[in-house]
Amino acid sequence: MVKDIIRHTPQFTTLADGSAALLHMTDLVGEEDGPLVGISASIHGNENCGSQTIVDLYHLLKEQRIKGTIRLLPVANPSAMRVNARFSPIDHLDLNRQFPGDPNGTYSQQLAAALTEHFLGKIDIHIDLHSGTDRPTVDYMYLLNDEGLSRAFGSKLLYRPDDGKQGTKFGGTTKDVTMPRDVSAAVIELGGGIVDQTPYIERIKAGVLNMLRHKGVIEGEETAPPAQVVVNEIAGIRPTKGGWIEPLSPPLGETMKKGDPLFRVVSPYTFEVLEEATCPFDEGIMIMGHLTRNIVEAGDYGWMVGNMEGATA
Repeated sequence: MVKDIIRHTPQFTTLADGSAALLHMTDLVGEEDGPLVGISASIHGNENCGSQTIVDLYHLLKEQRIKGTIRLLPVANPSAMRVNARFSPIDHLDLNRQFPGDPNGTYSQQLAAALTEHFLGKIDIHIDLHSGTDRPTVDYMYLLNDEGLSRAFGSKLLYRPDDGKQGTKFGGTTKDVTMPRDVSAAVIELGGGIVDQTPYIERIKAGVLNMLRHKGVIEGEETAPPAQVVVNEIAGIRPTKGGWIEPLSPPLGETMKKGDPLFRVVSPYTFEVLEEATCPFDEGIMIMGHLTRNIVEAGDYGWMVGNMEGATA
């Protein structure tokens, strides 16, 4: 059992309807000293697989012996999650490009500043849960500044960005706050799509618990990871036409050759094939794709393929 459960609901701005914009965090305080571990989800509002997992983790972890404190942030971007959208409908900004934020800026910029002050700026370990939105499904793990922590999650496929220590080619992410402070940062990309999320939630839950065992935060023997592949390059392939997007690629985690089909876009009205996309690498590995036929607009999220050239174990 944990020693204490503490709720934090700091207000960071006021909405036009008069309601308060709040963060909702829950601390599970252990009986022994240890790190402050932050577990967050839904920084993009249509990636709620992690939020669902945190519900289950809360009920599991509150019965555990914890060293230190686990701070749960189940919904980092509540206004976006409310409308099942990647960005907040208030200012349409990508929250994960706004850090460290601006307390005098727009809604998302103020939210980023509040997350920096009350969450990212205080934790010692960060486990950030993402998924493949409500249509494509994704399955990989970032390999950042704590290789043991990232590998402990148990993903078979990991991605080491080219700029390694900084984390990603994008500026203004959570890692721009945590990694300069030498906070162990782990970003999980798993789940999403118009399919049953239960298997992904179970995998995320098991993986996060194993990460906590790896860090000695909870008791139990750490499970060794499976055989893993680390890629250094990922290509994102998006449709350039709107219509039905139809999957043609192998399952996630499977390899493919240059020119192998990824998807086609078909007109819902004339039934003609508007576009076809293929694997861009001599040898690629599937990271993200639509598992079902879905309606898309030009530029929507489509497929992600890892480059197996230079891949390591």
